[in-house]
Amino acid sequence: MGTVHARSLEPLPASGPDFGALGEEPELVEVEPEAKQEILENKDVVVQHVHFDGLGRTKDDIIMYEIADVFKAKNLIDVMRKSHEAREKLLRLGIFRQVEVLIDTCQGDDALPNGLDVTFEVTELRRLTGSYNTMVGNNEGSMVLGLKFPNLFGRAEKVTFQFSYGTKETSYGLSFFKPQPGNFERNFSVNLYKVTGQFPWSSLRETDRGISAEFNFPIWKTNHTLKWEGVWRELGCLARTASFSVREESGHSLKSSVSHAMVIDSRNSSILPKRGALLKINQELAGYTGGDVSFLKEDFEFQLNKQLLWDSVFSASLWGGMLVPIGDKPSSIADRFYLGGPTSVRGFSMYSIGPQSDGDYLGGEAYWAGGLHLYTPLPFRPGQGGFGDLFRTHFFFNAGNLCNLNYGDGPKAHLQKLAEYIRWSYGAGIVLRLGNIARLELNYCFPMGVQLGDRICDGVQFGAGIRFL
Repeated sequence: MGTVHARSLEPLPASGPDFGALGEEPELVEVEPEAKQEILENKDVVVQHVHFDGLGRTKDDIIMYEIADVFKAKNLIDVMRKSHEAREKLLRLGIFRQVEVLIDTCQGDDALPNGLDVTFEVTELRRLTGSYNTMVGNNEGSMVLGLKFPNLFGRAEKVTFQFSYGTKETSYGLSFFKPQPGNFERNFSVNLYKVTGQFPWSSLRETDRGISAEFNFPIWKTNHTLKWEGVWRELGCLARTASFSVREESGHSLKSSVSHAMVIDSRNSSILPKRGALLKINQELAGYTGGDVSFLKEDFEFQLNKQLLWDSVFSASLWGGMLVPIGDKPSSIADRFYLGGPTSVRGFSMYSIGPQSDGDYLGGEAYWAGGLHLYTPLPFRPGQGGFGDLFRTHFFFNAGNLCNLNYGDGPKAHLQKLAEYIRWSYGAGIVLRLGNIARLELNYCFPMGVQLGDRICDGVQFGAGIRFL
């Protein structure tokens, strides 16, 4: 048997780096279809050796974890599949620029008649890399500059420095990332950061200087994050016309909190999914590990997507959360929930629902929001199979409420208050998916249930972001 080249299970590209020596065309075996079928599916093989070409500072032990399954392959198809999976795992480590796979018959005195050698040809990343890109948040854009030290100690560790300048937020931070060998989803990271944000809906400026430590790990079909964060927060007025309520909140505070997040995500896309569901639950407890801020905060996010006839998609989503202050000190404007805008309850201005003082929105300690959406292809399907598939027609119905609760009244009174003065809206528009980065929406909105003090956007409303109700 000759040489078999397996980059992936997909058809090989028409051009690209050669696998053969000295740029020669790889030697391929000409076989009859029936014989080839027998070789690929019926003949048992043994992977005797796995070689790596191009390793420098990468340690052997972390590589062994990623390619261990290759030795368990029983036939050639299995070898190709497991080699492809190993290649994907190696690339996921973020320490190689390129990984190619070469499968050949085993050579040497100990070679078995059905023995195979698998060679991974790798190109390690440089010790220092830089990056420049743009990011889209919820109705916010930013420019990001980064420096990265990949594979710092040879086991996929990473140190990153990042500077971000945005329309509402400027930040810089230094982080260290360490995955568990053989289980990349189980990892640990430490972050030092400074973030300065402007919140015009509240006439508020906030500067956070902090440190955090995170541990990520999967359990069955769920992903979990345990986090500790210590942050020194400085609040100030963004405008000279800021209300007295915002001025009262100004000053310094120290928050130390522990939090847990659980995520179950079966969606085929996080930006504009066609099927699958998402459940995200967060808990945060502040004050028991120090600081002068104490509260318990719970929130959740649920989304369900179902593909219908004619490439249409029905989507339903529900958000909710509650913040309970601990002790006699009231909650801070920096910790409360905010609602409204093109990424949540459409037809209302950004975070302009709920308690306010002289036009400055103060947030609330409890909220809920729900949405029903129908996404369809553009009428007459212009650009089908190409650029036109990035656009969808969007019909929506949103509703929600944000308020403060009197926690001495009991759950029944809380539900009654959340059910009062519900804001809702409906409308239609166009959605543009920007790859797996973000999505843009241009909707015509009809806000309803408007309360005194709410700020609405009746008519055309534009939104950009990655997380939409």
